[in-house]
Parts: sequence; structure tokens; C-alpha cells
Amino acid sequence: MKIAVPTVQGQLAAHFGHCEEFVLFDVDEESKTIGGSESLQSPPHQPGLLPRYLRENGADIIIAGGMGQRAQGLFTQGGVKVIVGAPAEEPRRIVQRYLSGELETGDNICDH
Repeated sequence: MKIAVPTVQGQLAAHFGHCEEFVLFDVDEESKTIGGSESLQSPPHQPGLLPRYLRENGADIIIAGGMGQRAQGLFTQGGVKVIVGAPAEEPRRIVQRYLSGELETGDNICDH
């Protein structure tokens, strides 16, 4: 399974569509461990592009701070789970907290 986290300057990006890159983590669901990771440069912002781009790169789950409803719908249609309201922390820590069931999320900070 792959979990994608949008980042800006090494921290979770507050707004999914304005990130610098995505860090994709290979995780083992059974052992709840992180294997390798890779960084993908975010393509130029274009409505509807990022959900397809991340699915094509194997993302199964997206953990974001904020994400518009259209992007959430496109991910859901593509079978990708969306988690919003995550705190602006280091991506590996966010994924570790998610795997251990300790990730606390708040409101989706994106209102479009």
C-alpha cells in the first residue's frame, strides 16, 4: 500500500493543491511499518490533474491538511481513501501516527 502526503518545505502542506511535492510511503498494512519512500515533484496546478497523477503513481491513501471537494470526489471515484485535517508535521511522522491509529485530524481547511 502507498500513502501520499503533500508537502511544502518538508512539512505537510496546509492546502493539497499548492504543495511543492508529494512524499509517497510504501507501507505494510499488516505489520503497520513504513518501508521506502519517494518524493514526486508536484506538476503545475491544473484542476483535476493531481488525483489522476497520484493514482498513476500508486497512491492508495492521501493524507492532507485541506482539500477541495472536487479533488476529494475524484480520489474517491478512483478508489483512493482521503484523510483531511491532518496537522502540519513531518510526513513520516504523520504516516507513522496514522498506522498506529494515533493521527488526530481536525477540520478540512479548504473551503472549495
